[in-house]
Amino acid sequence: MPIRQLPEDLINRIAAGEVVERPASVVKELVENAIDAGASRIVVTTAGGGKTLLRIEDDGHGMDAADLVLSVERHATSKLATDDLDDIRSLGFRGEALASIGSVAELTISSRTEDAESGLRIVVDNGRRIGPVPQAMNRGTIVEVKNLFARIPARLKFLKSDRSEAGAVTDVLKRLAMANPAVHFVLNGSDRSASNWPAVSGAAALQSRLAQVIGDDFAQNAVTLATARHGVVVAGLAGLPTYTRANSLSQFYFVNGRSVRDKVLVGAVRAAYADYTFRDRFPVVALYIAIDPAEVDVNVHPAKAELRFRDAGAVRSAVIRAIGEALTAAGFKASTSVAEGVLGAFSAPAYPAPVDVPGSTLPYRVPAPGPYSGYERSLPAGSGNPFSPSFRQGALDGLSEPSARVEPHVEASPAELSEYPLGTARAQMFDNFIIAQNGEGLLLVDQHAAHERLVYERFKAQLASGPVPSQAQLIPLVIELPEEDCARLEDAASELERFGLYLERFGPRAVAVRETPALLGNSDIDGLVRDVADGLAEWDSIAAVNDRMEAIIARMACHGSVRSGRRLRVDEMNALLRDMEATPHSGQCIHGRPTYVELKQKDIERLFGRSR
Repeated sequence: MPIRQLPEDLINRIAAGEVVERPASVVKELVENAIDAGASRIVVTTAGGGKTLLRIEDDGHGMDAADLVLSVERHATSKLATDDLDDIRSLGFRGEALASIGSVAELTISSRTEDAESGLRIVVDNGRRIGPVPQAMNRGTIVEVKNLFARIPARLKFLKSDRSEAGAVTDVLKRLAMANPAVHFVLNGSDRSASNWPAVSGAAALQSRLAQVIGDDFAQNAVTLATARHGVVVAGLAGLPTYTRANSLSQFYFVNGRSVRDKVLVGAVRAAYADYTFRDRFPVVALYIAIDPAEVDVNVHPAKAELRFRDAGAVRSAVIRAIGEALTAAGFKASTSVAEGVLGAFSAPAYPAPVDVPGSTLPYRVPAPGPYSGYERSLPAGSGNPFSPSFRQGALDGLSEPSARVEPHVEASPAELSEYPLGTARAQMFDNFIIAQNGEGLLLVDQHAAHERLVYERFKAQLASGPVPSQAQLIPLVIELPEEDCARLEDAASELERFGLYLERFGPRAVAVRETPALLGNSDIDGLVRDVADGLAEWDSIAAVNDRMEAIIARMACHGSVRSGRRLRVDEMNALLRDMEATPHSGQCIHGRPTYVELKQKDIERLFGRSR
C-alpha cells in the first residue's frame, strides 16, 4: 500500500486519542485554559458523567473574533511567545486540545473580551466549523462539549459508567483546585452533588484550600512543609505517620502549579516515611514543588500528566529533607484519628429495660428483673449478702487491703499537669499500658512501642557519630544456629561491629557473642542474633548490611526495649514520658503503630453523654 497524506479530520481524531481519553481529560484541558486566561471563578457543570454534557464557564480575559477562530485550529496557541519549550510557565502550550475535542464531540465556544460590545459564539460539530456569530454574555468564556464520542462507537464503548466518569471528573477538578487556591471552583450537575471551593488568600491560603478539598481532618493531622534546597522549593502539607491510608490515592503532587504523577516524587515520599509507617500503609501528602522551568521537561506525556527533572537527585533530596525536618519538628505528636478510633470502640452497657408498676405514683419506673436481681431470694439468711437483715459486718473484713502492688500516691499539681504535654503517670494497666493525665485529658501509652522508638532514635544518633558503643559479656553467649546462618553471620561480622555487636564462629553450628550494644542492656541477645541472621538470609548479600542499616537498628531496638508484661515504677513511667517528649517521631513506633492515644476531657464526657 503506498504512503498517503491523511485528511485533516482523521488527523484530529488521531490526536484526540492522545489528548481526549475520557470526559475527565476534557475537563482538565478546558479548566487549564480558563486558569491560563486569568479566571478567578470557574464553574463546571456535567451530565451523564460528562459523556452527555460538559460545560465550563469562566470570567477570564475572553477572546476576540480572530482568536476565537484560531482557537479551534490545530497547534494554535497564545501561550508560547517564542519557540522556546524550555521556559514553559503556563499549563497548556501545545494548542491542540480544542481542535481534538471538536473532532470527536459537539463543541461550542462562546467568549467575550472586556472591551467588546457583545460576545461571539463558534461551533465545531465533529470537525465541521460553524460561525462565529454574535452572542449575548458577560466577560469570559463558556465552553460546552456535548455527546462525547457519540459518532465513534469504538471509543464510546470503552468509557465506564456515568458514576465512574463523574468521579474521575471530580478527582481532576479537586487537583486543579488544590493547585490554585486563589481561584473559586464550583462543580455541579444532574449526575452529582454540588461542590463549592471558594477562593482563599493570605499566608494560610494553601492550608485552607487543602482543608476545603481533602477535609479539615487532614489539615489538623499534618505538618507544614517549607524548605528550599538546591534551587528546589518544597511546600505543602504532609500527614503525620499515624495518619495513613490503605492506598496512594491521597497523595497529591504538583510541580510549578501542575498536577503530575512522577516516580521521583513518589519514591522520595516513600523514603521520607520509611522509618515511620507500615509497608502496606500510605501517608497522606500534598506536595508542591517550585523549580526553574528550564530544569523540568513537561513535554514528555500527551496529557502533560508526567514530567522529567533535569536533576532528579536534587529534587528527591529536597523532598526527603523537607518532610524529615517537618516530622522531626512535630516531635511526639500523633494524629487525632487514633483517639477517634478508640472512642468508636467504646459502647454503653446494655441496661435492662424499665417496666411500669401498676398503680404506682412514683416519678420513675422500676428496672426489669435482670441477671443480678433477687439477692434476697438467691442468698440464705445470715450469708454475706449486705442487704440481708442478719448481715454481719465482719463478712467483708480484709476487702480494704490492697490486692496488688501499691505505691505512695503523690498528687501532681495543676502546674505540673500543664507543664508536661504527655502528663504524669497515674497507673499501669495490663503490665503494658501507662495511664497518664495532662491538663487537657487522659493518655494511654504503649510502653513497649514507645520505648522501642526511643531506643531506635538513640541507635541512629550513636551510629551517625561513629560505631555504637558496646559492652563486653562476662561469659560469651553461645547461640546454636543452622550452619548456613552461622556462615552468613561470620561473613558479616565486621559490618555488625559498627552496630556494637561482636560475634565470631564457634564451631560449625554456633556463634559466640562477645560484645553487645551498650544501649540494649540485658536484652534478648539470643532473639536478636537470630533476627539478624534471618535478615541476612532475606537480603542475600553482605553488602546489603549497609543498605539495610535501618532494618538492623530496628531489630536491635525491638529487642532492647521495655517488654510487654514488665511492671514499671511510677518514676520509670514518668521518665519514659519525659523521654518521649524530648524525642522526635515518638508518636509512633518503628512499625508505624501509634505509641499513645490521647482522650480529651470533652471526649470522655461525650462517652457518658455529659456533653449533650
